[in-house]
Amino acid sequence: MYFIALATDYDGTLAHDGIVTKKTLSALEQLKKTGRKLILVTGRELPDLKRVFPELALFDKVVAENGALVYTPASEEERTISPSPSADLVAGLKKRGVKPLSVGRSIVATWEPHQATVLDVIKKLGLELEIIFNKGAVMILPSGINKATGLAAALGDLRLSPRNTVGVGDAENDHAFLQACGCSVAVDNALPAVKNTADLVTRGARGKGVEELIGKLIKHDRGLVKRPRDGILLGTSGGKDVYLSPTDTVLIAGSSGIGKSTLATALTERFVETGYQFCIFDPEGDYDGLQGAVKLGDGSSVPTKEQLLDLIEKPDTNVVVNGLALRVNERPDFFADLLPGLGSFRYRTARPHWLVIDEAHHLLPKRRDDTRAVLSLELPGTVLITVHPEAISTDALRLVTAVIALGPKAKSVVRTFCQETGVEEPGAMASQKGERVLFWRPRNGKKPMSVKAIEPRQSLKRHSRKYAEGQLDEAGSFYFRGPDDAMNLRAHNLIIFAQMAEGIDDKTWEHHLRAGDYSEWFRHQIRDKDLARETETAEKDKTLSAQESRKRVLDAVRRRYTAPATAPVQ
Repeated sequence: MYFIALATDYDGTLAHDGIVTKKTLSALEQLKKTGRKLILVTGRELPDLKRVFPELALFDKVVAENGALVYTPASEEERTISPSPSADLVAGLKKRGVKPLSVGRSIVATWEPHQATVLDVIKKLGLELEIIFNKGAVMILPSGINKATGLAAALGDLRLSPRNTVGVGDAENDHAFLQACGCSVAVDNALPAVKNTADLVTRGARGKGVEELIGKLIKHDRGLVKRPRDGILLGTSGGKDVYLSPTDTVLIAGSSGIGKSTLATALTERFVETGYQFCIFDPEGDYDGLQGAVKLGDGSSVPTKEQLLDLIEKPDTNVVVNGLALRVNERPDFFADLLPGLGSFRYRTARPHWLVIDEAHHLLPKRRDDTRAVLSLELPGTVLITVHPEAISTDALRLVTAVIALGPKAKSVVRTFCQETGVEEPGAMASQKGERVLFWRPRNGKKPMSVKAIEPRQSLKRHSRKYAEGQLDEAGSFYFRGPDDAMNLRAHNLIIFAQMAEGIDDKTWEHHLRAGDYSEWFRHQIRDKDLARETETAEKDKTLSAQESRKRVLDAVRRRYTAPATAPVQ
């Protein structure tokens, strides 16, 4: 499920003249059986609400007094989130003849046309209060308190996000909480201003409109509404914005060093802007220092499932799971152990909204036999990043709803995806120029389009510890073989490289030096152009002895990566 909760106003929405019909109650019960949460958001005071609505126990949370009070029916716990009413205010209003006058735990309420008198009393007392209108009712509350703040408090108690909440209402005081929800709905009898800003308007009025909404929510869930405001901007094509859906499974693929991590970083910034929680599985430490996220694990400590689940309990906490301490062959088991627990958490809360799985060919490799079981919960709101789409589990690739191919081999990425999944290859594909990417939805029957992708505002530094102490795969490692291929010594990181370089004979050292192998490795695998350029100088200087060139290259490596032995570069 994507929409986990329904937040509904009471008077004029759920109820007519204070009464909720049996048919509407039955619809609410049906929604509860799907595992969703019910939240009542009302301007009424709690004692009055209990009197007119004895079925209050149907709801998981009640936001009363227009956001000032949160009530839990199951435990009967009451929690105010604003101060008690000012005695001076109440006395001043009574003195001015304001009737009727109701005083709650935080709210003070009356009716039009007393608003002018209320404002005058507030002004003379110098109080920081606001007036909120509700179809003739005049409600006085502390500044900043409204149905949206009350709903936020209730959702916080339930560990849910407003992104996964459908809100329905009818009046002026419903605006704030409706716009905070992932989907806003107005019943047919709602004020025109509420209808104009809602994502959906029901055909039915009051309870009948809520019944109609519940039926659609159970049947369509995320398909209830489609609009750009809950999409993630990918870029532009032909002057039009291109969005990812929050339930997409996205493949980002292209050759090494072409900008996959850069695009993923830009997407995480959009996640934060639009209120989506994200979790990145980062096997090689490429996202250390990512803004708006907490790092879990490092080059010497492996993160645990318990740590991850504890962090993501808070809807506003984003997490980067650093797997640098894991060997390449340990990563699939590590991920297979984490994903079911995370999938179960997502099923209950729809969070984190986005999973970003870097080096997906390591974490979801084709060779594993249990990938289908690991993926039993599917992967909505997921980004798979890889340089080798053909090495990803076919079961995982078949879940993909959007392909983003980067670089000069973008068309090859699309063709590989089609070959691996059995999807029919699209016709003519647009040529990629400059910073544009190829974007394709394999299930909509349209051709891939050329998109100018968004760019990140932050610039991540390459994580030094990844290359200094990590476990580069076989293709990314350096091999000391010598002039006659007499040896095959594998250096899977820079520390091992330095240790081996000190121990090999001069002939082997100079063989790789004169062939430019060291600078080649530094440039294309370590992705450090400065180190590669400095090494090239030593490689081309034939006046240097083996001892001198060795010292110069190793000094350059240690200066950047292994000395002094301090914390990893962020």
